[in-house]
Amino acid sequence: MSSTYGEIFRIHTYGESHGGGVGVIIDGCPPSIPVSQEEIQLELDRRRPGQSEIVTPRKEADTAEILSGIHDGKTLGTPISILVRNTDQRPSAYEEMAVKYRPSHADFTYDAKYGIRAPSGGGRASARETIGRVAAAAVAKKVLASLYPGIEVIAWVSTIQHIQANVDPATITADQVESNIVRTGDPLVVGEMIDHIKKIRSDGNSVGGIIECVIRHCPAGLGEPIFDKLEADLAKAMLSIPATKGFEIGSGFQGTLLTGKEHNDSFEMREGKVRTKTNRSGGVQGGISNGEDIVFRVAFKPTATIISTQDTVTETGENTTLQGKGRHDACVLPRAVPIVEAMATLVITDHFLRQRALRGLP
Repeated sequence: MSSTYGEIFRIHTYGESHGGGVGVIIDGCPPSIPVSQEEIQLELDRRRPGQSEIVTPRKEADTAEILSGIHDGKTLGTPISILVRNTDQRPSAYEEMAVKYRPSHADFTYDAKYGIRAPSGGGRASARETIGRVAAAAVAKKVLASLYPGIEVIAWVSTIQHIQANVDPATITADQVESNIVRTGDPLVVGEMIDHIKKIRSDGNSVGGIIECVIRHCPAGLGEPIFDKLEADLAKAMLSIPATKGFEIGSGFQGTLLTGKEHNDSFEMREGKVRTKTNRSGGVQGGISNGEDIVFRVAFKPTATIISTQDTVTETGENTTLQGKGRHDACVLPRAVPIVEAMATLVITDHFLRQRALRGLP
């Protein structure tokens, strides 16, 4: 169950970083939803390695193979299985790491839990596992387009370490984000961000940052109190992404600096609908969407693998040192943007289908 997400639109991911392949099984997808291999591939291409000069040079085509559940370009309502084969494994780069724990990686904790691990590339803890999530979200995106058209999920790099982008969540477009290799919505900081990532990589180091995301045109009523509140499910989904360390929605931690009078979102009627004058709630109140833009932010730590010597211990408890090897991102954020969008899409799709079942909607 630890690899399964969702209540109605359920996904189960599988595979290790340097195994035969990675993928996903989707259950609960409605039938007759138009989905093509090309649409799935388009999303996978956005997160694949080797796509630009500032990401890991690992060469993987990440070609999606649809094994079941889709026929003549439409979903059957039966389980959908999608496989992406690994073609550029280099387990030899991880021989030393098979007996030494990499600092801030999952090596030690996987050993503590299972008593065994796949050391090459981090195995199941690798961000390569997210291929299945992105493929599943490509299908979920088509479910939304077919049953609930108009919803937009757009994420962008908000900060890289100390460099801050200036982006309006109400107007940012997907084309603006995809127009640069950093995937930020502010053209004024693109060059600075690229140069900073290159400098950090040349130093054998890494940096983190923040990805912001907006879900637009989401109707009121999504979310399942008490424990499956919409923001709670979004938080769980985002913090399940490798390298994440923080989540906030709406005013987030900055809201603690305001009084209730300053923070409350007053209601008004606008174009025949109940709306709020401000959106410090981030589109969710009482765990349920209120029809405003859902705006949240996800913090990503610096990449754990750095090409510098660090102190560590061996599996047998001896103090030693380890220098990182292999091919890694000096900053994961540009490739994490489609992953954040994918998880948000999966959460919204699942909650739409849950609301549809609850209210008996067609």
